[in-house]
Amino acid sequence: MTIRPPSLMLLLALAVPCVANAADYTVQSGSTLGFTSNFQGSSFDGHFEKWTAAISYDPAKLATSKFDVTVTLATAKTGDNDRDSALPGTDFFDVAKYPQAHFVTTTFHQQGNQVIADGMLTLRGVTKPVSVSVVFKPQGQSATLDVSGTVKRLDFGVGGGQYADTSVIGPDVKVTAHLVLAGK
Repeated sequence: MTIRPPSLMLLLALAVPCVANAADYTVQSGSTLGFTSNFQGSSFDGHFEKWTAAISYDPAKLATSKFDVTVTLATAKTGDNDRDSALPGTDFFDVAKYPQAHFVTTTFHQQGNQVIADGMLTLRGVTKPVSVSVVFKPQGQSATLDVSGTVKRLDFGVGGGQYADTSVIGPDVKVTAHLVLAGK
């Protein structure tokens, strides 16, 4: 019996195991993206009012999972008028030149009983690796996803120059997100 090329291709396609993809989700209302830092030794919290996230995640299929998050930096709010008016300026986010931040995952891995998402953050035109911890709680066709990590603000030029003194403004910014997800 002679195997013709189309038949051979079909046999090869059947023999190759299918790579299953992670589940795709849409972000629902009630989701938040926040940050915590400190100024003159006092901690303060903030959040971004406008951001988007494309989430494809399955803890059993980390190799095909992906987060892609875009943040509109001008929407940062901390509840302090002076701070809120300074953040969009050239000393901090410089939103006129860099209106958005972007984070996209490159890999996920287990670290003990925790999942870590490694990715690349682009902020103020600088792209550097950032890792966040992931807590995923499925609930039928929906889920919640909590992430947290730390960004070294000076690595991205946020609050540089006269604001580079880390005794006045802390060097680390903790970033947290709570996503309410619905399956696509």
